[in-house]
Amino acid sequence: MTLRLSTVILPVNRWHEGGRDRWQRAEELGFHAAYTYDHLSWRTFRDGPWFGALPTLSAAATATERLRLGTLVTSPNFRHPVTLAKELMSLDDISGGRITLGIGAGGNGFDATALGQEAWTPKERADRFGEFLPLLDRLLTEADVSQEGTFYSAVEARDIPGCVQRPRLPFAVAATGPRGLKLAARYGQAWVTTGDPKIFEEGTPEDSVEALRGQISKLGKACAETGRDVAELDKVLLTGFTPDRGRPLKSVDAFVDFAGRHQELGFTELVIHWPIPESDFAADQEVFERIATEGLAQLG
Repeated sequence: MTLRLSTVILPVNRWHEGGRDRWQRAEELGFHAAYTYDHLSWRTFRDGPWFGALPTLSAAATATERLRLGTLVTSPNFRHPVTLAKELMSLDDISGGRITLGIGAGGNGFDATALGQEAWTPKERADRFGEFLPLLDRLLTEADVSQEGTFYSAVEARDIPGCVQRPRLPFAVAATGPRGLKLAARYGQAWVTTGDPKIFEEGTPEDSVEALRGQISKLGKACAETGRDVAELDKVLLTGFTPDRGRPLKSVDAFVDFAGRHQELGFTELVIHWPIPESDFAADQEVFERIATEGLAQLG
């Protein structure tokens, strides 16, 4: 099973002060894809520079030629399917069909209340996501959509000429719960996980492998219930949130060991964070680039 390596570039640099350079360097290093977070602000970066995901990806699309681009991940927290579909269709056109939409139900961070609303409960997030994703699918595959929903509606919403990628750009659905996994099985071209947050602080790498094995098993069951072969979905691990934390980026050997264990589980794509000094994503840039150019070649 082929394993791809991608990176996630947080939107913390002005475009003309290092922002563009990172995306272009990601392409030069041979990454399969480069993603960015789709948040209004995020955790420890809240009081510093943080730029919008979709404008950043539009700029990255014009600065690169081959690199796949995408969000990891977008959520309903501050978006509506109608406006998001129009922006995604445009972004897919600008990039020449290189966009993947990573999308999930969202969480209870800063985005959850930035528009003045109360943070949604887990059930409310699941309810909204269950309506958001099917409507977004329709908007990106049909030229004229009208639908009245509990949370999201569309009235003669038009997305012409549609995506460059047909029937639409791919969805990479982030999910671990039963309802989210069913949506991934139904609408996803890929499935995304960060691991099990319950074991991040106290768990071991071995605990994480078992938790991920369980998640993949549940994905398989959801696909079977939907009448779909789980092998059709790419399995994407966004690294940095398992008990391994930043250890896989300490050396090429450490990465190869980490990558091999997760390839055996069935993952088809690993995503590593572009180093950011003095942050949770600090790493040696030279080692990071060696991992990008040498790491996968060392897997058996």
